[in-house]
Amino acid sequence: MGATQQAAPAVTTPPASGPKQTDGRTAQRPLALRLLARPETGVFLGAVAVYVFFLITAAPVRDGSSMANILYQSSTIGIMALPVALLMIGGEFDLSAGVAVISSALTASMLSYQLTTNVWVGVVVALLVSLAIGFFNGWLLVRTGLPSFLVTLGTFLILQGVNLAVTKLVTTNVATDDISDMDGFGQAKKIFASSFDIGGVQVKITIVWWLVFAAIATWVLLRTRYGNWIFAVGGNKESARAVGVPVTFTKISLFMLVGFGAWFVGMHQLFTFNTVQSGEGVGQELIYIAAAVIGGCLLTGGAGSAIGPVFGAFMFGLVQQGIVYAGWNPDWFKAFLGVMLLGATLINLWVSRTATRR
Repeated sequence: MGATQQAAPAVTTPPASGPKQTDGRTAQRPLALRLLARPETGVFLGAVAVYVFFLITAAPVRDGSSMANILYQSSTIGIMALPVALLMIGGEFDLSAGVAVISSALTASMLSYQLTTNVWVGVVVALLVSLAIGFFNGWLLVRTGLPSFLVTLGTFLILQGVNLAVTKLVTTNVATDDISDMDGFGQAKKIFASSFDIGGVQVKITIVWWLVFAAIATWVLLRTRYGNWIFAVGGNKESARAVGVPVTFTKISLFMLVGFGAWFVGMHQLFTFNTVQSGEGVGQELIYIAAAVIGGCLLTGGAGSAIGPVFGAFMFGLVQQGIVYAGWNPDWFKAFLGVMLLGATLINLWVSRTATRR
């Protein structure tokens, strides 16, 4: 018999020493690049630059009461800019937001005064009307497939005409009557238009509401399923529908959130001035959209944050008051805003391209 042949033991070659190889999908980017990729980074840098500019050119900006006024102006823009930003992340925008604010205030004022009821009745009815306007915009959009530009432009024109015509018909004037002596006015004013003292400085309650709404919107976007739905429908609604995202519900609810914001700001205006001019609100929708765009929200949808529009609204309030404190001609306000919008947009573009390239 032949000798049994033994198999040679397998030789295992140790792996070559050296740095661990990773591809671009798994590599951890540096913190600086991750911050640059955030949509609110550009507007934050822009807000700091504008603030420093007015610190140098307008001495009153350094005063606490002046900053309270700046924050107040920012909050009246920022409260509406938040739902407008969420809608833009969801791939749509609303051109009727500005006049919808006035529609809400007119509804509450005229209903309360003409029916001599408690003002809270008008406030609740105005909320229902504002939500109905938002629902109509969203429903018509998903039902017809028309662009939100056309749908909300039509709503803008309808509301603008209705505001003027109905106010003249009911009050025989272009403004509503003073409701400051009606039941419930004091309670409503505390919620929507009161002030409180901090270190001798009067702070408007809208600033608190603005920050609270911003915190809620941030939590919704980053920590809830509904926030995922908003990003999904804004990125690609057909793909979102294919994976089970309720596109119709998400779109309509986002428009209704804009309606809620219009109601809240409308109530603030009503209980601050006690009366409402029916022709106001035209052009404000562009301010809200611009604050969201400056804050990093894309017009194409699918990207953005709730913090960015906070800084965007702050920049608007800062410019609006800073020009006055600097003693400049306020006619330059819109020109300054245009420059600021283009500058912030270019900064956002540079920041995002830098982060992506690296």
